[in-house]
Amino acid sequence: MATYKVRVATGTDLLSGTLDCISLTIVGTQGESHKQRLNHFGRDFATGAVDDYTVQCQQDLGELIIIRLYKERSSFFPKDPWYCNYVQICAPNGCIYHFPAYQWMDGYETLALREATGKTTADDSLPILLQHRQEEIRAKQDFYHWRVFVPGLPNYVHIPSYHPPVRRCRNPNRPEWNGYVPGFPILINIKATKFLNLNLRFSFLKTASFFLRLGPMSLALKIRGLLDCKRSWKRLKDIRNIFPATKTVVSEYVADHWMEDTFFGYQYLNGINPNVIRLCKRIPDKFPVTDDMVAPFLGEGTCLQAELEKGNIYLADYHILEGIPTVELNGQKQHHCAPICLLHLDPQGNMMPIAIQLSQTPGPDCPIFLPSDSEWDWLQAKTWVRYAEFYCHEAIAHLLETHLIGEAFCLAMLRHLPMCHPLYKLLIPHTRFTVQINSIGRALLLNEGGLSARAMSLGLKGFAEVMVRALSALTYDSLYVPNDFMERGVQDVPGYYFRDDSLAVWDAMERYVTEIITYYYPSDAAVEGDPELQCWVQEIFKECLLGRQSSGFPTCLRTVPELIRYVTIIMYTCSARHAAVNSGQLEFTSWMPNFPSSMRRPPMEAKGLSTLQTFLDTLPDVKTTCIVLLVLWTLSREPDDKRLLGHFPDIHFVEDAPRRSMEAFRHRLNQISHDIRQRNKCLPIPYNYLDPVLIENSISI
Repeated sequence: MATYKVRVATGTDLLSGTLDCISLTIVGTQGESHKQRLNHFGRDFATGAVDDYTVQCQQDLGELIIIRLYKERSSFFPKDPWYCNYVQICAPNGCIYHFPAYQWMDGYETLALREATGKTTADDSLPILLQHRQEEIRAKQDFYHWRVFVPGLPNYVHIPSYHPPVRRCRNPNRPEWNGYVPGFPILINIKATKFLNLNLRFSFLKTASFFLRLGPMSLALKIRGLLDCKRSWKRLKDIRNIFPATKTVVSEYVADHWMEDTFFGYQYLNGINPNVIRLCKRIPDKFPVTDDMVAPFLGEGTCLQAELEKGNIYLADYHILEGIPTVELNGQKQHHCAPICLLHLDPQGNMMPIAIQLSQTPGPDCPIFLPSDSEWDWLQAKTWVRYAEFYCHEAIAHLLETHLIGEAFCLAMLRHLPMCHPLYKLLIPHTRFTVQINSIGRALLLNEGGLSARAMSLGLKGFAEVMVRALSALTYDSLYVPNDFMERGVQDVPGYYFRDDSLAVWDAMERYVTEIITYYYPSDAAVEGDPELQCWVQEIFKECLLGRQSSGFPTCLRTVPELIRYVTIIMYTCSARHAAVNSGQLEFTSWMPNFPSSMRRPPMEAKGLSTLQTFLDTLPDVKTTCIVLLVLWTLSREPDDKRLLGHFPDIHFVEDAPRRSMEAFRHRLNQISHDIRQRNKCLPIPYNYLDPVLIENSISI
């Protein structure tokens, strides 16, 4: 008779416990136990509980390799979901085996779990283990399917449980709820989030806090009449009163300095979209800036050509926005442009705007605006550039290059990597809640009647078109952080704190990934010979990049360095890249003129006609402003139930080497955080969006 001591941990989130019956079978290399119910007198498997049981077997089972958990009906109680953290078993010889679960068992079902040691296909020789890998992957591929979101954009998750149940009500003729939340100014397609699989949903705490924030703030704006006001702002200073209680050092600095050229240029380096500017070696033909135009702004003893040769001229070109039609908002036609902005790095290290053209096509009705123009002409030209920044940030840098791509990475991983695979263990913390927040994003932003349709000049179709164009131009090298700065020619720009912090976090992450990868993949042949890895890479290329060869994304990986780069790109995209473009949204946008989502008057075709009143009449009206800021406020709040970069409470790795690597990773991140905070003490505007203590492991907000 052999005695096995079993420890079962239930999740700590509210409602993680169950009243259903849980039974266990243990499988070893020398036999299999009988199915045995895990039962104490009193409550078992309560939320947060760690329960201990004893399982008796007729013989020693040898090395433990698999367990099976059975969730079955308990007397008269209704079906009750259960979140299992892990099962730990102490064998008669004192050896402890860990079986990670970290997933929901929703119905009456059986869940087979492998012992936690990370193994690729080549590491498995037992037929039962190879069969388990295949069955797990087959089951996930049968459940998780790809679905076209918008033609030309990364595909996303389509799950059978999206289909709503049959309506049961006393009055079948009653119209179905249209999705509007009372008092909320835009349509929220709740159905897009209601039927998500439990393993992809937010925790109860995160779900409750998300919608409890949204409701009261929306009601407050409604009561104040701001969500029904379609007129222009009477005074600029009234915009400060939208969120009087959410001011920060940065948001106040933005409101005080938004008109200054110095701050305008600063945002290209350390704002919420700091990946736009490029070194300009030659003035484009479509932007006929002359030396006479800009010489007064370059300083004495120099000229435009000299500054070009010195590498002090930079360009922000928004050609990707050209030719997209606009919509009407609140009964008024909206307007759009694709500007070009020339910037000069002055001797003091400031990035200063020196010329702006509001079209991609020069001509008499498209003047080049200069800092020497009238105050309101120059300010309005800069505001048009900031309007273009809104779309390049929200559609491209934020939604496409983090959320949508991150979701595709996640789904491909779920479909092709079993839980025992080292890459699954490495990447699963960086996919937490991503599908859920993207479902909310589609429900809130990208549906008929949502934010893009009711508060953006380009509307839903135009907003999607920006992303389609961006994906068609996206390259693998642009997501490789060190290469991106070199390719844009900004590797030596002073005061570029985003670049400095990005490279520091990237380096720490790459070293961590290198240690993990080289532990499990000792040679290039191990990489090339891993069929699960290769299928994962192929599906990302097919479903995320839509099979576009010009993207440069690999269709297979042949060497260890290639795999290290690939995995680091994914991990960085799903954590630090998202933090850089998401965390500061409200701080830089709460002062709406700094980041308008729509423009109600056309771009200026002549100089000398702008006034304060024309400026106010060009900006979004009160209602549009409040709708946008309400959503951005919701999405920018400090997330609940967050897990910071480098903190992995779920125990997926059990070997000593990866556990040491995780600890070293946290130590390096702590040092980076210390360095950032020391630097910020001397800055008028602290840059902390890439401080590791503020970065989440995954895209969850």
